[in-house]
Amino acid sequence: MDITRGRWRLAFLAVVLITCVGCDQATKQLAIDHLKGTPPQSYFGDLFRIQYAENPGAFLSLAANLPEDARFWLLTVANSLVLLFVGVIVLVRKDIDRLSLIALTFILAGGVGNLIDRMTTQNGVVIDFLNLGIGGLRTGVFNVADMAITAGFLLLLPFVFRRSEEPATVANTGT
Repeated sequence: MDITRGRWRLAFLAVVLITCVGCDQATKQLAIDHLKGTPPQSYFGDLFRIQYAENPGAFLSLAANLPEDARFWLLTVANSLVLLFVGVIVLVRKDIDRLSLIALTFILAGGVGNLIDRMTTQNGVVIDFLNLGIGGLRTGVFNVADMAITAGFLLLLPFVFRRSEEPATVANTGT
């Protein structure tokens, strides 16, 4: 089974999107129903917390202080265009390797999960409810979609640090 080819690619994309987006939206609904308005709940010596948060910004609340119109254009419209671009790459790029396909599919799935929140919640916020840390060193509050996006970016890291196998050459201009 080669997930980079034909029907297998579509099947893989569908399974990951349905699973990630479904889990993300289901857990966010549980957070709304059971955590909203309650204090944070700590587990494992405060290593893991569940707490309800509405994030008007992006990762770590970046852009949260922008005016509402600017946030809409940046976090909903521009994000939609980026996700569309990633989706096109995942669907049509013939030479995509397996690791890139998996990584981009996770990024797409997480992005779609958070975009659904932006388009369906009042004021375009994303629902977050998970937090990890030790003492004062803690992550931001995050959700299942954020985990998918992070996993996708971590899978892409080898490409960032990979050296080109062909040495750079200077073109001969004929002068």
